[in-house]
Amino acid sequence: MNNKILRTSYFVLCTLLITSCGIYDKYQSTMDVPADALGVYAADTSAVLPDAPSWRQFFTDPLLQRLIDTALVRNTDLNSARIAVEQSQAALSIAKKAILPSFYLAPSGGFSGFDGNTTKTYNVPIQMNWDFGQLGGYTNKRRAARAVLLQAQAGEQAVHANLVSAVAQQYCLLQLLDRQLEILIQTDSLWGKSLDAQKALWENGRLFSTAVNQQEASCLDVKTQIVDVKRNIRGVENSLCTLLAITPQHIARSRYGTYSLPLIANEPLSAKMLLRRPDVRMADFAMEEAFYNMQTARSAFYPGLSLTGAAGWTNNAGAAIVNPGKILWSIVGSLTQPLFARGQLKGNLQIAKLKQEDMRNKYVQTVIDAGNQVNEALADCQAAREKHQYYSQQIDVLREAYNGTHELMDNGKANYLEVITAQESLLRAQLSQAMNLYDGAQGLIELYIALGGGGPEPVK
Repeated sequence: MNNKILRTSYFVLCTLLITSCGIYDKYQSTMDVPADALGVYAADTSAVLPDAPSWRQFFTDPLLQRLIDTALVRNTDLNSARIAVEQSQAALSIAKKAILPSFYLAPSGGFSGFDGNTTKTYNVPIQMNWDFGQLGGYTNKRRAARAVLLQAQAGEQAVHANLVSAVAQQYCLLQLLDRQLEILIQTDSLWGKSLDAQKALWENGRLFSTAVNQQEASCLDVKTQIVDVKRNIRGVENSLCTLLAITPQHIARSRYGTYSLPLIANEPLSAKMLLRRPDVRMADFAMEEAFYNMQTARSAFYPGLSLTGAAGWTNNAGAAIVNPGKILWSIVGSLTQPLFARGQLKGNLQIAKLKQEDMRNKYVQTVIDAGNQVNEALADCQAAREKHQYYSQQIDVLREAYNGTHELMDNGKANYLEVITAQESLLRAQLSQAMNLYDGAQGLIELYIALGGGGPEPVK
């Protein structure tokens, strides 16, 4: 009879071990991107994963690089992201040690008296609790905690990249405002001279006062724009100081257009660079976490094992009290096999499977969105390059038209409306050219983010 029971127990144990092998499977990353993810800008993707350009390769202005270095050290949001990574590391350390037994010192003592006799009892045991949990439960929880840590690290990289781009954006905006201020100041001087000339013509009876009034109104409008631009410069400098976590102050910067866009914005790129993006990596790590959570839900169907025990000294051995105390020890093992949990285990497993499927769909959409973002950024950079030469030609033509119209008006062959139209057209073209350079810089910043912000190679 005993042999039959042992054979049955052995058979049940072997069956449990065999059927539980699947809950120890490791997650197989499915990180991949289609070869045409970047559209017309895609290069060959058969090669190894290309190196990710660092932010220094994107932003070559030394003054901008100095500001970015300061932000990466002082910015509070980035420091919060680093703390989040450290918290995830601590959680992973807890998950790794969860399988170890717990020990507690639990001394106790008491006094009792009867018929004038006093008895002192004491126990000084060290208690142990060792909960092995369900088969594979701790292993999958530990692996899921690692996936959470990897997500936090990718999140820190995203904050890092966004901070670099934010500093670069504010810096380029300051350069644009400087250029606009320069154009407006030059225009104010030029139009002021034109106003003096028209006043002289009016005093000599060669021009109506309405022409002088119109020109003076245009000059006053330029002066108000100068005030607005100066105020905007102060506001952008304050915003940049906030990113740098420093008190409000002047921000040193180079002249607008000093540093051209790098060649990376004008060359085909490998779609595999998308694998370095923090959001793509986070989506993959989220799938990994969902996979191990599903494995944990599966492991809940298997038996759980726990051990409890105690060892120490006591002078209370049942009814007998001895001094000094003797060694006391005990150990109890228990095996718990779920039989009926009102459908909770099956429901948890179904929810975990659906979560895993949802994470897979989100990963696919993340890759598609990433490819579109790179495509848009490259298109913006290319458009800004092409438009720049046209704006230059337009400014040359309008400047020549403005000078010619002035000469015609001085000789009585053109009216003041033609002069005002010519000078305002020239001002709009100059401001549009400055804005186009800013649009090109914005495209470059977007490209930096779209390519992962110099992210590391994906974790295998």
